[in-house]
Amino acid sequence: MSLLALPELRDCRRIFLLDHEVEISIGWHDYEKEEHQRVRLNVDLFVPLAATTPREDNLNEVVDYDVIRDTIARCVGDGHIHLQETLIDRVASTLLAHPQVRAVRVSSEKPDIYPDCRAVGIEVFHIKP
Repeated sequence: MSLLALPELRDCRRIFLLDHEVEISIGWHDYEKEEHQRVRLNVDLFVPLAATTPREDNLNEVVDYDVIRDTIARCVGDGHIHLQETLIDRVASTLLAHPQVRAVRVSSEKPDIYPDCRAVGIEVFHIKP
């Protein structure tokens, strides 16, 4: 089911960033702290159509998707992170604080942890009250 089918989001558009890869210092175990790891992030922002439908085809009328990459860069640039939960919670709470964002979904994946699966990851979804 698409999250846009939720009653709270039916009047929204989805802005997304798919499979954004970063090399970061992340992990609880000592061996994870020795080298940066590849992490793949996916982000969905849900913004009300009424506030983000351009009338003059101008960037200042919408939520610029650069805000997603900039937020991730700031969150991963703050130093070592122990848990994927911490990473996605930071990204999600920062993006949800944007005045035009009604809801956010953030997931992270570590694709290089286990040889017998594509990735291990975490996902979070929040809607403003």
